[in-house]
Amino acid sequence: MSTDAAGSEPAPILLLNGPNLNTLGVRQPEVYGSATLADVVELAERTAGELGYGLRAAQTNHEGQMIDWLHEARGNISGIVINPGAWTHTSVALADALVIPEVPIIEVHISNVHQREAFRHHSYVSPLASGIVIGCGIRGYEFAIRRLVEVVD
Repeated sequence: MSTDAAGSEPAPILLLNGPNLNTLGVRQPEVYGSATLADVVELAERTAGELGYGLRAAQTNHEGQMIDWLHEARGNISGIVINPGAWTHTSVALADALVIPEVPIIEVHISNVHQREAFRHHSYVSPLASGIVIGCGIRGYEFAIRRLVEVVD
């Protein structure tokens, strides 16, 4: 387990959400449900807190920003829970950056991507992940955090 600078508390979990996830609750509610990104963050913070971890949450529609956050996270986090959105299927650059922090990764998708278009069936993130949670709605974030803590501890 990675700890903070004082060595007393575990380093926080980094929760990253990729493009268009800021529109949760509005965009395609028949696919993604009615919960908002704020609901996701609240659930994740509550779950991490119950397990004794802090949480740093961020969302961006800009791939370079997410890559910068991953560079900055090295040595400062216990693990990563990430919903890369469409970058899951397209971004070698994101996959390359995910290994830089050298921590466990859990990949999350709100919908079951394997029931959707064929291009969504491939993930550049999955081979790097300690676990994958797919198709569980926003509860998948809770499951991902619980699993990440099991892996880290």
